[in-house]
Amino acid sequence: MTPPRPNPRLAAVLAPPIAQADRWAGAYDGRHGPLINCSQAVPNHAPPAEFAARLGEAAASPAAARYGDILGDRALRDAYAGHVSKTYQTAIDPARIAITAGCNQAFFAAMIAVAGAGDAVILPTPWYFNHQMTLDMLGIEKRALPTRAETGFLPDPDRLEALIDDRTRALVLVSPNNPTSAIYPPELLRDLFRICVRRGLHLVLDETYRDFLPPEAGCPHALFADPRAETNLIGLYSFSKAYAIPGHRIGAMIAGGAMIGEIEKVIDSLQICAPRPAQVALPFAFDAMAEWRSENAATIAARARLFAREIVTLPGWHLDQIGAYFAYVRHPFPDRPAADVAADLARDLGILALPGSFFGPGQEKHLRIAFANVPEGEILEIMRRLSLETRSS
Repeated sequence: MTPPRPNPRLAAVLAPPIAQADRWAGAYDGRHGPLINCSQAVPNHAPPAEFAARLGEAAASPAAARYGDILGDRALRDAYAGHVSKTYQTAIDPARIAITAGCNQAFFAAMIAVAGAGDAVILPTPWYFNHQMTLDMLGIEKRALPTRAETGFLPDPDRLEALIDDRTRALVLVSPNNPTSAIYPPELLRDLFRICVRRGLHLVLDETYRDFLPPEAGCPHALFADPRAETNLIGLYSFSKAYAIPGHRIGAMIAGGAMIGEIEKVIDSLQICAPRPAQVALPFAFDAMAEWRSENAATIAARARLFAREIVTLPGWHLDQIGAYFAYVRHPFPDRPAADVAADLARDLGILALPGSFFGPGQEKHLRIAFANVPEGEILEIMRRLSLETRSS
């Protein structure tokens, strides 16, 4: 008898990149000291004690152990609406908000809502690998919009126009970007949004790292104040980074009322509701943790300055972009696949980073280094170890 086979579309999806990297780390023998894990955007600290206590109290309560509203607890949707209304300097109704099990679920739900198998969605490259994986699972064509280090990894509106046809359903942007940390200026976002409106596309804007924008940046953009945001804009967010709760899996979406109604169907089928304890605790955190979030962002900015200052002292290594959470670095081994370089750094030096090849075509010369997770002393240790690799080559 012929055994049953898995869905061939799923079988063709790449294996989870973080799991692949973890296997490389397992080959390290500790010769240079503890492994320095720069593979994933995970805060290296706990949330503040008062917030952690509220999470614990909520987790122990019978009410938070039950199902909640599919689109999120009303108190959290109201509080988040107030928070983002201040952030974007325009009124955002709670009815336009869905709370999701992390930003990845928000993206998955959004893709199911805007496109079907055989449709196309445009992703700037380098792209976030889970976005690629989602589209591959759903049979949606991922259409690459290349960006270049020379222009700050910012997408060109003219090149976007050339990629749009009658199968195109959406443009996906991530700002600040993962993996490059590039920040999309408000004017560029406005221009790209206008193209989406004119060509009948959704703009799906992932702002997971917006809390780490420079303080002087001001309002990230004015897109939510545009009346056409009701029909053409979907905003995504994660509470994981700024609130140090990645394991609690809480994200959010802002969209038009009709789209939120479609998203409700998807969330109900995937998980019914986002985890409840963090939903109960988060309304307190928007105002109470504001200073803590600012201090945390300043710490990460200081790490970025240190990383940028030190990496340029290493022969052959080139920093193409650094920002909110990541450094996108050109390695000095142009004839070697990026995955081989990353695997060797993990095995031989105990530095775990991700190869550019995980982030789409044309990225073999790069590594993504998640420096924000690493204290300043360990950043200096990264540089010491990289100097050993460069001298031995």
